[in-house]
Amino acid sequence: MGGFQELFYFCKMLSKKTKYAFHALTYLGKHKEDGSVLIQDIAAEHGISHKFLENILLELKKAGFLGSKKGKGGGYYLIKEPKDIPLSRIIRLLDGPIALLPCVSLNYYEACEECRDQEKCGLNQVMIQVRDETLNILENKTLADILDKE
Repeated sequence: MGGFQELFYFCKMLSKKTKYAFHALTYLGKHKEDGSVLIQDIAAEHGISHKFLENILLELKKAGFLGSKKGKGGGYYLIKEPKDIPLSRIIRLLDGPIALLPCVSLNYYEACEECRDQEKCGLNQVMIQVRDETLNILENKTLADILDKE
């Protein structure tokens, strides 16, 4: 393997959990003026399992992105403005590290077992650049950017 094939092999995709979280947050952002939104409304709109979505929303609530109300008129709602929800925070919360290799992660660093000399590892050096560019985008893009595109 070489070049782009090697990079493609290492590329990480967002988990379904994270994609569903973005769908739910976008839905809540679009309905921000409506107050609370029922889980079943989000689940039906996006074809997400009610139970799976409930777990995702609970994680987002614990992390301080959502509030919830019980009873009549209850449901979930955003407690932060969409412009104050960086994409990087959601990805890290649900998927963990953003870096494609543990040896370049800022928050989850681990040395690679197969690496003999990290200082001379070309893959490490390239992945540091990829990490930096990716972080630059994800830390500066927010839920508001997604909402603006829809």
